[in-house]
Amino acid sequence: MNKAMKTGLLAAAISLSAPFAAMAGEESSNPLPGTFVGNVAIVSDYVFRGVTQTTNNMTVQGGFDWDTGAGFHFGTWASGVNFADGNAATSELDLYGGYGGSIDNFTYDLGFIYYWYPGAPGARNYNLWEVYGKAGYNFGPAAFTASVNYTPDNFGATGDATYVAGVLSVPIVDKFSVSAGAGYWMLTNGLKDQTDWNIGATLKVYDWFDIDARYYDSDVSFLGNLADDRFVVKFSRAF
Repeated sequence: MNKAMKTGLLAAAISLSAPFAAMAGEESSNPLPGTFVGNVAIVSDYVFRGVTQTTNNMTVQGGFDWDTGAGFHFGTWASGVNFADGNAATSELDLYGGYGGSIDNFTYDLGFIYYWYPGAPGARNYNLWEVYGKAGYNFGPAAFTASVNYTPDNFGATGDATYVAGVLSVPIVDKFSVSAGAGYWMLTNGLKDQTDWNIGATLKVYDWFDIDARYYDSDVSFLGNLADDRFVVKFSRAF
């Protein structure tokens, strides 16, 4: 594992330690309503909308979510990154919040996401924010979720962008499911629109951890092997 990746993993771990410590300290007398859930993962490659964010390397990820119980939810998620940019960015920290709920089998969620790359020079214009909307329906044998994300200033100051995606999930047995997703990224400033897709399966190993094995591909050609098809394995645990 190279120096940049190690630095990214360390930054991600530090960024997550504070909220987890606070949660543990308030376990018996938490004055806040709702529920708190944490998650950690080891992934063989961090793929975002069809493009590797770790230059085809493994990384560690983790997050912390608060559901207020009144529809509003907030959270943070971190990952090591490696853009092969001379260590301009070694970690990603996402901050997000929204309002969601359900009506029978129909679910909805509206919110925002801020993508922050600590330590990256401002001139790189890496940091950005998006607003999103999600809607889903559980048909019983399968569930489908559609989403739309919009940003007025995309990564690297490449103009506004809209990403439309859909995910179909099919539970096979109690602890095993298969799913497939596809997305279409509408870009500006002369950039070609991009399409990505994935298909895979998730296995819950008792109550210990989940294993997700997934194939990713896209029609992105100008990034070379950074957007090639790939097989990714993820080990994760929620607590």
